[in-house]
Amino acid sequence: MRNALLSHVESKHLLAKPPQFAIGDLVDVHCRIVEGDKERIQVFSGTVISRKGAGISGTFTVRRIVNNEGVERIFPVHSPKIEKLEVRRKSKIRRAKLYYLRDLTGKATRLKEGAPMVPSDKPAEAPVAAPAAPAPQA
Repeated sequence: MRNALLSHVESKHLLAKPPQFAIGDLVDVHCRIVEGDKERIQVFSGTVISRKGAGISGTFTVRRIVNNEGVERIFPVHSPKIEKLEVRRKSKIRRAKLYYLRDLTGKATRLKEGAPMVPSDKPAEAPVAAPAAPAPQA
């Protein structure tokens, strides 16, 4: 159980709507980069290979290949430096961590396409069953 005082202090820094994504998703992370007195947005695109922690200490790792070299970057979920996170593609996976992708190259790193993204604004409706036909009498 977490300390109530610690939870109260952390709650002020949590994002109201944290980004919704899962492991295996192909994402674009738009993060703010400060260079001197200038500020710009840099996009880091890649596959989410892990999520760790909860609350303010939650992080996720994004991996991509640049010049035949694997690059991984760890982002805090509730970081104020993340401008936005776009999910470009959902993938169907069966593991919690995708560290095995580190050893693969080329086409072997592709993941199976998952279910299409559905906006979570309204709940999914249950399918309506067709009325049963009357039984034929003999």
